[in-house]
Amino acid sequence: MNASVASFAAMERFSYRTDLRVPRFDDRYPIVVMDGECALCTGAARTIARMDKKGEFRICPVQSDLGSGLLQHYGLNPDDPSTWLYLEDGVAHGSMDGVIRAGKRLGGIGRGLVVLLILPKPMRDWIYNMIARNRIRVFGRADMCATPDEALKKRLLL
Repeated sequence: MNASVASFAAMERFSYRTDLRVPRFDDRYPIVVMDGECALCTGAARTIARMDKKGEFRICPVQSDLGSGLLQHYGLNPDDPSTWLYLEDGVAHGSMDGVIRAGKRLGGIGRGLVVLLILPKPMRDWIYNMIARNRIRVFGRADMCATPDEALKKRLLL
């Protein structure tokens, strides 16, 4: 990643709305931007779709115009699919902190991710980066958009 996740906090809420690189989209719901070609991320997207009882979450592949535009807006490299971005109420959260916030909002077992907050932020970031760097080697590739189930299909922003 080429920007500090801490720099997200300094950005105005919904600042992407005025960025011409970001296509218009319905931002009333939480949005997760993740690699659409990674088996781990595809599994996470399916898990989010299954756990999201309220039907709120939207999932956007990094490889889409919207995903790329959002990443660029936040100073992240759209060519680095290890980037993970979570938008909630117009505020961006990246890396493990984004994963934890998404899990908390999903509730249920996802809320268990808050236990990671006991770790110092540098350690959480290290864990996230270690997983992100090795995810393809360990979990392989899978196309999120190739044959999405109905629950996932309803949430995809392409």
